[in-house]
Amino acid sequence: MTRNHWMRLSAAVSVAALLGCVKGEQAGQSADSTARNLTLAPTESTAAMKDVPPPADKAPPTTGERKVTPPKPPAPTSFKLSAGTGFSASADDSITTRSAKAGDSFTATVSENVKDAAGHVVIPAGARVSGTIVRADPAPNPRATGTLELSVSSVSVRGRSYSLAATVESKDTVMQGRGVTGADAAKVAGGAAIGALAGKLLGKNAKGAVIGGAAGAAAGAAAAARSRDVDVVLPKGAGLRIRLTGALTVAAR
Repeated sequence: MTRNHWMRLSAAVSVAALLGCVKGEQAGQSADSTARNLTLAPTESTAAMKDVPPPADKAPPTTGERKVTPPKPPAPTSFKLSAGTGFSASADDSITTRSAKAGDSFTATVSENVKDAAGHVVIPAGARVSGTIVRADPAPNPRATGTLELSVSSVSVRGRSYSLAATVESKDTVMQGRGVTGADAAKVAGGAAIGALAGKLLGKNAKGAVIGGAAGAAAGAAAAARSRDVDVVLPKGAGLRIRLTGALTVAAR
């Protein structure tokens, strides 16, 4: 071989060696880049990422304190009045000892709402109270006192009747005279006759009889007034004061 040929061959080998070095360096750089990419890449995980919304069946956490509303208590099924509770009522009809007798019934209307300690209306105004006349005795004269005793047994609330343990502690009664009766007239006439007879016997003349008769009539009228019956009357609409002697329980509706 000639010298030129060797020189060309040597140059070709040098170029090939240089190209091999360059390719090896590029391959190394590529491998290093791949390794770095693998290192920086996030590892696979089954955990949910922060930007993924939570499942529908789980509520998101709250930052503040959550207010809990307590449940409402059940509505009461009944209301109760304790013994000693008092209330007012008015008589539905007039009651008088002139015609009433023991055993007769009567009714009265509650005047205002009767409430329990919590403010619930147990007996509403307008409720009907039923009772019985226990005793009805007129006064034998204006100076005496007659007797009218009443008792109550039940009260009707919203169409239902409830037994009532109570007393009628007061009532707005009035005294009413009966006026001149046949018995009163007999007393006046009898007094006049006796006076006339006495005047005639004492005066020995008609004038004495007239004077005696007038005096006797006055005496008879006084006797009639003293013995005239006076009735105890509870007028229609008059007030009654009723007080419970035992507890009363009424349905709420």
